Amino acid sequence: MTLAWISLAALLIVIVASCTTPVNPGILSVVLAWVIGVYVAPRMGNPIGPKAVMAGFPTELFLTLAGVTLLFAQAQVNGTMERVARLGVRCCRGNVGLIPIMFFGLTLTIASIGAGNIAAAALIGPLAMAVASRVGIPAFLMTIMVAHGAVAGALSPIAPTGIIANNLMRRMGMSGFEWHNYISNLLANSLVAFGGYFVFGGRRLLSVVDPEHDSVGRTDADSSGAAAAARFGWKHAVTLSVIVSLVIGVVGFGEHVGIGAFAGAVLLSLIGAADEKEAIRGMPWGVILMVCGVTVLTALLEKTGGIDLFTTILVRFSTTRSVNGLIALVTGLISVYSSTAGVVLPTFLPSVPGLVEKLGGGNPASIASSILIGGHLVDVSPLSTIGALCVAGTSASEDRRRLFNRVLIWGLSMSVVGAVICYVAFG
Repeated sequence: MTLAWISLAALLIVIVASCTTPVNPGILSVVLAWVIGVYVAPRMGNPIGPKAVMAGFPTELFLTLAGVTLLFAQAQVNGTMERVARLGVRCCRGNVGLIPIMFFGLTLTIASIGAGNIAAAALIGPLAMAVASRVGIPAFLMTIMVAHGAVAGALSPIAPTGIIANNLMRRMGMSGFEWHNYISNLLANSLVAFGGYFVFGGRRLLSVVDPEHDSVGRTDADSSGAAAAARFGWKHAVTLSVIVSLVIGVVGFGEHVGIGAFAGAVLLSLIGAADEKEAIRGMPWGVILMVCGVTVLTALLEKTGGIDLFTTILVRFSTTRSVNGLIALVTGLISVYSSTAGVVLPTFLPSVPGLVEKLGGGNPASIASSILIGGHLVDVSPLSTIGALCVAGTSASEDRRRLFNRVLIWGLSMSVVGAVICYVAFG
């Protein structure tokens, strides 16, 4: 067995372990990369060594993810995001059909401005499901809108998953596709979300008016307390100003999103606008370790020829026309059971240049978009964090088992829908 096959087998072990065990695939990836690079490779005539293995750690990516997630953890713990959500509900002025659309736009916006898809779903999902129960919106319909809204904003250039995807593509020499990736994923998720909205009762809801719209999201017992909780104080105003400044700095002036987020987080801590210790405890350290660890292993695959071997295998089943649909289907099926950002993207995106070369043609940007869309559309499944947050947030009166099954079927079907969309759009 060659070193390329060994390293590719190690990546397969990581994917299987991420689907079937509680072990963090990033930590497992670092261990396997160390074993292969330090102990196995020298015995096979390739002295990779420990320094080369550690060189695969994505330092810039780590700092970027840590900075962005810290800033938005502060915005969560000081209540800023909750107040934004409550304000959005009140803006619907009692039109029940507009509420799911508003929550789609709200989760999309929060994910896009830097919070990311999981954070947006965690912030908005519980409130959205409570509102759905309160005004009679089907839980399945609200789940589709919230989950796809969060996923639609996942690839924003300043959101964590967008940062991961763009960093991986830059390492392959594919720069300048940040907005292409974001818009392609946004359009795909918007298409399926609003398709589901109209198929599952959204049109009927547009003619329904809630006569008690002033109390949406509150109970009679705590209406005064909820009203107080919805007010914006100086801490929330400053937090929003910092987030807006970060977006302007990154988009308009090319500031580094990670360092800018750290600067904003420091400011909020210094003026007492957020509890830094609580925010650090709330950061998704497991996800950060997952992404960075798997990147270490995929960097090793590039050194051992594992990526080249993977593209050779994939080419056997593809043509320049079918590759977009096929790779979207494969990434979708894997993403149902494993992390999109932590496993699927670091595994598949580095294969794009070699895949194009071996196929003798194809559009690298389209193949990359197919990987991103295929991997993300299925994240509404309750086996993924985003779908699970919505299902868990339903009221006690809701049949959660039935909702789980319906959302699971929807999520699994998205692997086929994603393949069709990518085949039609990019084939």
